[in-house]
Amino acid sequence: MERVYMDHAATSPMNTEVIEEMSSVMKETYGNPSSIHSFGRSARHLVDQARTKIAHSLKADYNDIIFTSGGTEADNLAIIGTAHANKSKGKHIITTQIEHHAVLHACKHLEEQGFEVTYLPVDKSGRVSVQEVEQALRSDTILVTIMYGNNEVGTIQPIQEIGQALRDHSAYFHTDAVQAFGSMEIDVSQLGIDMLSVSGHKINGPKGIGFLYCHKNVNLLPGSFGGEQERKRRAGTENVPAIAGLGKAVEVVQSSLKDKHDLYEGFKSLFRNALMEKNVEFDENGSLEHGLPHVLNLSFPGTDVESMLMNLDMAGIAVSSGSACTAGSIEPSHVLVAMFGTDSERTKNSIRFSFGLGNTEAQIVQAADEVAKVVKRLVS
Repeated sequence: MERVYMDHAATSPMNTEVIEEMSSVMKETYGNPSSIHSFGRSARHLVDQARTKIAHSLKADYNDIIFTSGGTEADNLAIIGTAHANKSKGKHIITTQIEHHAVLHACKHLEEQGFEVTYLPVDKSGRVSVQEVEQALRSDTILVTIMYGNNEVGTIQPIQEIGQALRDHSAYFHTDAVQAFGSMEIDVSQLGIDMLSVSGHKINGPKGIGFLYCHKNVNLLPGSFGGEQERKRRAGTENVPAIAGLGKAVEVVQSSLKDKHDLYEGFKSLFRNALMEKNVEFDENGSLEHGLPHVLNLSFPGTDVESMLMNLDMAGIAVSSGSACTAGSIEPSHVLVAMFGTDSERTKNSIRFSFGLGNTEAQIVQAADEVAKVVKRLVS
């Protein structure tokens, strides 16, 4: 039985070029990037190279890239760092109900410290209204944090329109682009983005590394204290092998953006068509018009998440849901609850399929075949 991995939105396999790059660095470049001798300068050169590649990918300034341990730290640094640095101007923050928990929990933490957070609703496609963002803005709003593309249903938010709406307001605009980066062109200046979070392991890079794009005009307090690394914004000796690997991952993914986009959109169509040919009833969660190419979230009436995941895993198909299994009970996805309400069956029978490196058309057909078998067995 060939096992098929279709959970790339959770994490992705590392590209061989990334592994080779990191292996080389670990073997040959062990100096501290802060040291002034040749060993340190060699390490610093690799960090500088990676920073340059990343800045270029966003059409951003080299000095505006801060290396972090991943998307969670990048989100926390952006949200908590700007909130505390700008609380004299106001304590109001705007976000949405469907953000990643790295954003939602950071906002909850700030609420406990006296900040006020507005959690905007989304429509049934998972999109926030630009008009509601504008209506929520106040004179004391210091930050708007809205994700670029949703990790569960793949819906892309109207980032450019929100950025335009904020151009005449003093609030900073942060977006969690962990799922979107590597799937589409992103120009932070054109989009009006002040801060943007990315994680390495979602783009076939290493785990434990990511970055925050933070415009030079953003007033940001550091989240850690120690040395003067990252221009005093993120203390700690740089993880040179991981940073070099991240730089290589960015380089590789940027070189094939359109090809990947078209390939994964093709996988989506192939998967849906294969299910329809087998007379499998399903509904698509998310936006058909505004969606990430690699994420497909489907609701299967008459099934339940836990049974679907277990049966598919036994059939060799690795997928996931937005639900968390704790002590044998399923907690509905907060994203699907925001889209459809707490009583909707979709919160209990939806599965996320996400495509990436290594997937083939044959695997997509195989997965659809196994899904059809499982669904028909569960609803019979």
